[in-house]
Amino acid sequence: MPAKKKRVALVLGSGGARGYAHIGVIEEIERRGYDIACIAGCSMGAVVGGVYAAGKLPEYRRWIESLDYLDVLRLVDVSFRLGAIRGEKVFGQIRKIVGEINIEDLRIPYTAVATDLTNQQEIWFQEGCLHQAMRASAAIPSLFTPVVQGNRTLVDGGLLNPLPIVPVVSSHCDLIIAVNLNSTNQKHYTLPVIERPAAFKSRFDSLMTSLGSHLPFRRRQAEQILRIEQNVLKPAAASANPWLGDISLPMGEQPAAAPQAPGAPASATGSIIVDNVGPASLLDLINQSFEVMQTSLAQYKIAGYPPDILINVPKRVCRFFEFYKAPELIALGRQIASDTLDQYERE
Repeated sequence: MPAKKKRVALVLGSGGARGYAHIGVIEEIERRGYDIACIAGCSMGAVVGGVYAAGKLPEYRRWIESLDYLDVLRLVDVSFRLGAIRGEKVFGQIRKIVGEINIEDLRIPYTAVATDLTNQQEIWFQEGCLHQAMRASAAIPSLFTPVVQGNRTLVDGGLLNPLPIVPVVSSHCDLIIAVNLNSTNQKHYTLPVIERPAAFKSRFDSLMTSLGSHLPFRRRQAEQILRIEQNVLKPAAASANPWLGDISLPMGEQPAAAPQAPGAPASATGSIIVDNVGPASLLDLINQSFEVMQTSLAQYKIAGYPPDILINVPKRVCRFFEFYKAPELIALGRQIASDTLDQYERE
């Protein structure tokens, strides 16, 4: 336990379903007596951070932990324009939980980061409608339809800044803690096994069998919703700052190896071996490219503005679309945060 109640500026990165790990991190930080005094987030980090700043994290957690395979599929409202999903069902439920509230009325300072495609720049939401800020920050290209504001087209902030450390630098808190959901070399962490009611999976399997018997192409589409590519980047040298954990910085990267065919095992240099055989659709290809880009950008942001403590969540523990694994991801986030803060406090 810290000797005094330290004020924390918390940065929550983007990473799809892995963003549920942010909840476990927040719970562990608060359990140890730290005071989260401000928060900045991108994509799922903006959603979790906004819900927390609004004081509705327990309600949000109860909802996401109740979702099984079929519940996630029911939240998919298919779109035929500028994105596979409109997102009205998902963000409509979040709006019900959070309510109508402006960012300036939250209990702590909050920043959501989005990308303005029209003007090709990063946008910080620090006032105005919280719901709209979260929706814009989490508008993953090709997956969720973008948010149009006047002459601006807003999409996921991870396109330019997947780990928004800069917005909290001027907060004058005791510590900056950043949660990176795109770590490539935290290999000793695995997703915990949490037993679910047998009915959950049987319902999903029955649906898939039915769709497969009658409409095979729809079965493939449903299965693709739950697929995501795992990272194939090569980890590089760790940072010299002991509180940044095991990260790979751009200036420490080694020359790239010869390109491998999709799905080929990684080399003996420590890369992660991927168990899929490459993108199964155009949507998969776009999202894989987006994830690779975010991983690289996050490394640059960490190198440019090193946080006091970096909590690394491995990219490989969860597929991007596995939003039905909230209990496991929350538990993993708490475990990694506990280990990281133990190390910091011992020193």
